[in-house]
Amino acid sequence: MAPTHVLRCCQRGLAWIPVIFIALVVCWSYYAYVVELCIFTIPSIAEKIIYMVFFHLSFVMFVWSYWKTIFTRPANPSKEFCLPKAEKEQYVKEERPESQQEILWRAAANLPLYTRTGAGAIRYCDRCQVIKPDRCHHCSACDMCVLKMDHHCPWVNNCVGFSNYKFFILFLCYSLVYCLFIAATVLQYFIKFWTNELPDTHAKFHVLFLFFVAAMFCISILSLFSYHLWLVGKNRSTIEAFRAPVFRTGSDKNGFSLGFGKNIAHVFGDQKKFWLLPIFTRLDIEDVPASPLSESQNHLLGNEQHANNVTEHLENDSRYLLTIDL
Repeated sequence: MAPTHVLRCCQRGLAWIPVIFIALVVCWSYYAYVVELCIFTIPSIAEKIIYMVFFHLSFVMFVWSYWKTIFTRPANPSKEFCLPKAEKEQYVKEERPESQQEILWRAAANLPLYTRTGAGAIRYCDRCQVIKPDRCHHCSACDMCVLKMDHHCPWVNNCVGFSNYKFFILFLCYSLVYCLFIAATVLQYFIKFWTNELPDTHAKFHVLFLFFVAAMFCISILSLFSYHLWLVGKNRSTIEAFRAPVFRTGSDKNGFSLGFGKNIAHVFGDQKKFWLLPIFTRLDIEDVPASPLSESQNHLLGNEQHANNVTEHLENDSRYLLTIDL
């Protein structure tokens, strides 16, 4: 137990290395821009003030959203998705997969579940011992089931999911703005230093390197930010983009799409004034759709209640449980 515990602690410590690296780069960029560029290089006082104001606005929003992405705890399934004690003991004792599935089907009868495994079974996490809600997945790095899990990001040392996906999108947005602003304002002085129009001072290295770093991060962040904006518009997670969720009627990559406008509100909330702020927002209860599924998926299900679906499955499709392949 002791070596395993020590190894786990070492893994958790090493996981912070990418975050520390980003923090050091950001701190250096602040020094290079404010001190070396604005104070020692730019001659015009008015230009200094304008650059400093817009730089600090982008810097604050970038750091704020990055902080929220890192330190917002991933949301976990509620207690209602845990098996009752008696059924959990019975599940552990059962050796036949079909008998275990019968236990899970009964426990899930009153739960709002629409997705299944690829074989059509109830999605259950043996490690966390919970029935997985729709769009929930187990993260091996965090060692927990995460609601609406998108991916585990080493650059924030956290799982990106339901509780912090908005913060992650804003982090990408403001980091892109931060890098673009630096690259655009440093460019003219980069050219002057490169062509020796400015004296060869200690600021030269910082200005030249600052432009290269900002441009490099711009390219990488732009592609990632564009991809996640596309995912938001489709109401998909990264996991669902690579592997379509499976419903009772089969797999459907657009099964959770509610339409472009509602898909945006699903992540950023219904109050547009808070969209650009890294604070948690959600839809008003009156605006939450009765079903989280797309119109096409509801049509395929015949708009039946989930409890009726499960009851029908237990009564008329019991033969499926005997042949299920886990």
